[in-house]
Amino acid sequence: MSGTDWYQSRFADFEQNLNGEAQGPVHQLRRDAIAHFTATGFPTSRDEEWRFTNIAPLTRIDFELAAKTDEPATADIAPLRYGLPGPVFVDGHFAPSLSQLDALPQGVVVKNLRTAFIEDADLVCRYIGQDAMSEDQAFTALNTAFVQDGVLIYLPQGTVLDTPLHTLFLSTGTKANVVSHPRVLVVAEAHAEATLVESYGGLGVEAYLTNSVCEINVGENASIDHYRVQREAPTAFHISATHVREARSARFRSTSITLGGSLTRNHVHTALMGEGIDSTLNGLYIENGSQHVDNHTLIEHAQPNCQSHEFYKGVLDDESSGVFRGKIHVHQAAQKTDAYQANQNLLLSDSAKIDTKPQLEIYADDVKCSHGATIGQLDADAIFYLRSRGIGHREAVRVLTRAFAGEVLDRVRIDGLRDELDRLVTERLDRAAGVAP
Repeated sequence: MSGTDWYQSRFADFEQNLNGEAQGPVHQLRRDAIAHFTATGFPTSRDEEWRFTNIAPLTRIDFELAAKTDEPATADIAPLRYGLPGPVFVDGHFAPSLSQLDALPQGVVVKNLRTAFIEDADLVCRYIGQDAMSEDQAFTALNTAFVQDGVLIYLPQGTVLDTPLHTLFLSTGTKANVVSHPRVLVVAEAHAEATLVESYGGLGVEAYLTNSVCEINVGENASIDHYRVQREAPTAFHISATHVREARSARFRSTSITLGGSLTRNHVHTALMGEGIDSTLNGLYIENGSQHVDNHTLIEHAQPNCQSHEFYKGVLDDESSGVFRGKIHVHQAAQKTDAYQANQNLLLSDSAKIDTKPQLEIYADDVKCSHGATIGQLDADAIFYLRSRGIGHREAVRVLTRAFAGEVLDRVRIDGLRDELDRLVTERLDRAAGVAP
């Protein structure tokens, strides 16, 4: 059975098992999405956006929807929690016994989407699918067609979350060739402030697919600090799309850390739809073995007097490969735009490779925009300097590589998260440098 036929047949089964949900207001969105996917199918290397990423190994597998499984022990997921409260999902299904949702400010809504489809249908339907359009991405269409659970985070006007909120999506990996379609919907009204962590982890050894979509609406003068951490199992496929809409004077800050998975594709699109916006995208990806990571970003300046900053760094070892394709699109109305984009890559082996393409598309004439990309190996002079001070070659490689990655890690503002990421990155780089723990 071909890929589109397979998912069309799975959708028919999925639809029958929805019971009363099939009559709900969200379901027409599902039907439109599966129709679009069936008509267009998966992208191929002939599509410019997917030119350097071969998803044939993924499309050859007939993934079944992940069923609800026994929840793992709290102790087993503790290293993935970073000491932060929030909802937990296991194989795409809400796990209330593992979640921590106490002491939320009055009016704040944090609940699983399956419940929100019923209790907050008007709010969900007002925002879901408005920015993450299925017509733009085949995998977004699949996620929308099979959307069943995920998290709704609603921050009323003027709300301030003092403690970071962490949403964890965990894959058990106990059954081969299953897929989950997590959905995250964040609505931050005017003057709201929050720090949000969205993370993905895997425990098992079987191959699986996580196909996630996150939509974030940042209201006027609101502030969102968003972290996305991907620590999937080495056998996993991970496809993600993050869509952000920012209103006047909003502040949005994103930090993406990619460490796991065999094949990863991250798509980030942020639209600056009002004046006076300050938007930042930070990213770090560290690869070894035969891992492949593809980062696509689009920063869309639609209104004047906004600034954006983008800083992505990659460390690639062994036979790993990566893609960075970032575009800054400045509309004609977006005068006085100030935009900066940089992608820096460090290759630790002769077999590692990266394809990088930063882009500027500018239709306004009064702007300040710059971009650049670098690909290289460690500075031989710097290694020589450290060795002349009595430091061994492998340790010198580790020190310099850690300093390279640290420029992104040091931008993480949550102490517990930063410390754990620093530990994980240091362990990964120690293995690459051959340094004993």
